[in-house]
Amino acid sequence: MKYVSTRGNAPKLSFEEAMLTGLARDGGLYVPQRVAERRPDEIAALPGMSYEEIAYWVIKPFVGESFGDDELREIIARAYAGFGHAARAPLVQLGPNHFLLELFHGPTLAFKDFAMQLIGQMFQTALARRGERICIVGATSGDTGSAAIEAFRGLDNVDVFILFPDGRVSDVQRRQMTTPTEANVHALAIDGTFDDAQARLKDMFNHFEFRDAVKLAGVNSINWARVLAQVVYYFTAATSLGAPLRPVSFTVPTGNFGDIFAGYIARKMGLPIEKLVIATNQNDILHRTLATGAYTTAEVVPSLSPSMDIQVSSNFERVLFDAYGRDGVTVADQMADLARGGFTISQGAIDYLRAQFASGRASEEETLATIREIFETTGEVLCPHTAVGVKVASEHLGTTPMITLATAHPAKFPDAVKQASGQDAPLPPRMADLFDRPERMTHVPNDLAELEALIRERVGA
Repeated sequence: MKYVSTRGNAPKLSFEEAMLTGLARDGGLYVPQRVAERRPDEIAALPGMSYEEIAYWVIKPFVGESFGDDELREIIARAYAGFGHAARAPLVQLGPNHFLLELFHGPTLAFKDFAMQLIGQMFQTALARRGERICIVGATSGDTGSAAIEAFRGLDNVDVFILFPDGRVSDVQRRQMTTPTEANVHALAIDGTFDDAQARLKDMFNHFEFRDAVKLAGVNSINWARVLAQVVYYFTAATSLGAPLRPVSFTVPTGNFGDIFAGYIARKMGLPIEKLVIATNQNDILHRTLATGAYTTAEVVPSLSPSMDIQVSSNFERVLFDAYGRDGVTVADQMADLARGGFTISQGAIDYLRAQFASGRASEEETLATIREIFETTGEVLCPHTAVGVKVASEHLGTTPMITLATAHPAKFPDAVKQASGQDAPLPPRMADLFDRPERMTHVPNDLAELEALIRERVGA
């Protein structure tokens, strides 16, 4: 299995090379040359298997010879051993034909743990084999950073730097990043928005002298291994509700497009997904794009669901690559236009995207109202991101079972939960002392040269 860049001007890589590289040297994102398709009878054999067994079944065709069979099974077992629910990703019914997929039972209480714990074990195995040390730099709107730190803290072969927008993440999210004591962990509060942090991250990858000097690697959702890990729970959820004998639909609260792109890959593998619904908050770049055909950025407006406060959705480039018939030159041109404020998608490409996805948005008032309503009618307490998904899903319910992804534990956003439902959202016992732990972080300007200087100093490059 080889991986190619969405911009068509970078070497083809193996899975391990693509994972350790992150962003292609032409600025594009790696995708598999082909998607490993599965027959209906193979999918029908999945019910009754453990999450780990289904993960192996999904992931193995994409890794090629990068990991042996037993090695991959051990990696997967270590990745999910610390989850707080035996099913890893259990389903809860909200109403007729509407289900919630709980993705918050990992160590940092967010769906990012499913990918980050796995990629952490993959990195450690590959780097130990190679005898190499790397520098991971990530940008986060809240949950990726804490999940990355949890996955890589204390590892011998990795330094990890996480950029997060100062003052634009929840207190719980911030403290999960700033309270680890391991010397290889560095939490950097950057001036500006998540889009600023993500832009500086891409700048570092495109500055090849710096990239090579510090042995830069990335674990944001730009990393294909992250997307691949998230494909698994689409299969576990769908087969629990009768797939492939009947189709299912999914609604996904998303800002950076990675989680719903994983559903798109699951569908291409053969999972019968009727609808893939993009749910956005008031920063509705993805919803606006599908509605108008114009991908045009606007100002990021802080919201109750900060992990979705994004106007430049990095993984959207991956689906554009397919929408344009895998024409890397066209994708590169459009990404250059995006840097100048936006572009118009061709009619053929927007028709393709509209055939693959539906979309909707939730205002701040609708988000709060959904938290309140679901608590009053079911007793379930939703985080604001999940509430965005539930509200949008309600507009797409039908005879096909709808699964809304619950992306974070409500305890990560206690103020919004309290405001909407009057309920406290306590942290699990293992995190009860989070607000008593001392914080350790560095405030940094939105300046590439200063960021690179700080990282060079700390890794000794």
